[in-house]
Amino acid sequence: MSKVPARPQVVIIGAGQAGLAVAYYLRRFQLEPDVDFVVLDRGPVTGGAWQFRWDALRLGSAHKVNDLPGMDELGLSFENADRTLPAKDIVSGYYRRYEDHFDLKVHRPIVVSDVRNSRADLVVHHSEGATATQILVNATGTWGSPFVPYYPGASTFRGRHVHTNGYVSAEEFRGQNVVVVGGGTSAVGFLLELEHIAGSVSWASRRPIDYSTEHVRTIEGGIAAVRDADAAARAGKALPSVVSATGVPLTRKVAAGISRGVLKERAMFASIEPDGVRWRDGSFTPADALIWATGFRPELRHLAPLKLREKEGGVSVESGQVWTDPRVFLAGYGPFASTVGANRSGRIIARQIMAML
Repeated sequence: MSKVPARPQVVIIGAGQAGLAVAYYLRRFQLEPDVDFVVLDRGPVTGGAWQFRWDALRLGSAHKVNDLPGMDELGLSFENADRTLPAKDIVSGYYRRYEDHFDLKVHRPIVVSDVRNSRADLVVHHSEGATATQILVNATGTWGSPFVPYYPGASTFRGRHVHTNGYVSAEEFRGQNVVVVGGGTSAVGFLLELEHIAGSVSWASRRPIDYSTEHVRTIEGGIAAVRDADAAARAGKALPSVVSATGVPLTRKVAAGISRGVLKERAMFASIEPDGVRWRDGSFTPADALIWATGFRPELRHLAPLKLREKEGGVSVESGQVWTDPRVFLAGYGPFASTVGANRSGRIIARQIMAML
């Protein structure tokens, strides 16, 4: 890969779905990769956050990936992808072919440390130096910013704390006592994988699990999630949880897990002790590992020098553009965080960029 250009008009940070969608539409508007715009990605290979997901994860209704814009030109679609292969391998392979086909010239692995103002420009400091630009598109997603809530005694625990982004396979926990924390599809997936491998598995959730049983309900939940995320993004508030609006899909596999009793949650424990967790009723469950399937937060630490955050904890964004600094766009943020939304944000953001250049 060639050296990162020193002064393109646009810098895109992140080559997951949102970043690639923006790059695709800029290409459609006749901007030249590595001349007019540059894409920086910290991953060692293609696939965005999917390249880091656990081995047993498969594509399916609970972990749907929508096609990138223009993917049909390659004769590819995630709708008919091989469901027997690891999702990370399929996504990585498809994205590699996509980047090659549209000659997006993604630079990787490039780690961005921070973005700072320099008069009219923004300067992106990264592992290969610095790049000045007029417009920044941040498409870093959430994978690099795991969220683990505080619970009393967490620092005293002698076992392993493992977040979703550090989970590799159930084999790591063979014969161990495991407590899974969280109320989303990742927690459900871990419980089902661990059922016949771990010594024991317990499930803790802050709220009762809301299983989505009807297609119409799923659509309504998705609309509600987008609406709530959009309102939060406009107001500069912390973004709401998606699973609280959409629920967990009640697939046949999940229904069977409920029937077997492996998918039976308990209200959150009161505290963590050196060898396990203490429940609110006073009972104790020994644990060798706590798996935190507790979600992520937008990864925006590198933008801290720009002072974009509001007092409410988020960034004020409308149609992907930051209100307090119109030179900065957040792709895949707020209402655009879903895989459908990432494609839509790519088109919207690219049009606004062209109007500014």
